[in-house]
Amino acid sequence: MNVAIISDTHIPSRAHSIPAWARRRISEADYVIHAGDFDSTKALADVREFASRLTAVGGNMDPRGLDLPDVQTVRLGGVTFVVTHGTGSRRDYEDRVARIVRDQDVDGPVVGVSGHTHELLDATVDGVRLLNPGSVTGAAPAQEATMLTAEVGDGELAVTVRRE
Repeated sequence: MNVAIISDTHIPSRAHSIPAWARRRISEADYVIHAGDFDSTKALADVREFASRLTAVGGNMDPRGLDLPDVQTVRLGGVTFVVTHGTGSRRDYEDRVARIVRDQDVDGPVVGVSGHTHELLDATVDGVRLLNPGSVTGAAPAQEATMLTAEVGDGELAVTVRRE
């Protein structure tokens, strides 16, 4: 299964649209995970339009009308993804997200997906693998537009960084 992992679109406050190369990867994916900060109902509607199946959470810049949860879990290819935005201080970001993942009390392979920092991350913190795709639009403070794709199956996960 091919999973597109994106976050921090920030449309329209910091970007006008998701780049064509990223829209293509999102459209081609079997499943899409968005870790928050759509920034508008239109941005969420656009992602829903080209995502075949979507799990999404709200971020600190999302309007209340989006009505997205703070944390969601989805099991794909034998791996459970715990998705949260990661809102809060950069100082304890990784520990905070790892704690949220552990609090979900999930069996089997588990991966935390978060956004907020606009910085790529693929790290293990206290035994929890954490992924942050950066900002798919390159919204500041990101230096470039990035996302992750993952091939997942039989409890295994292979992640690739995608950039413009």
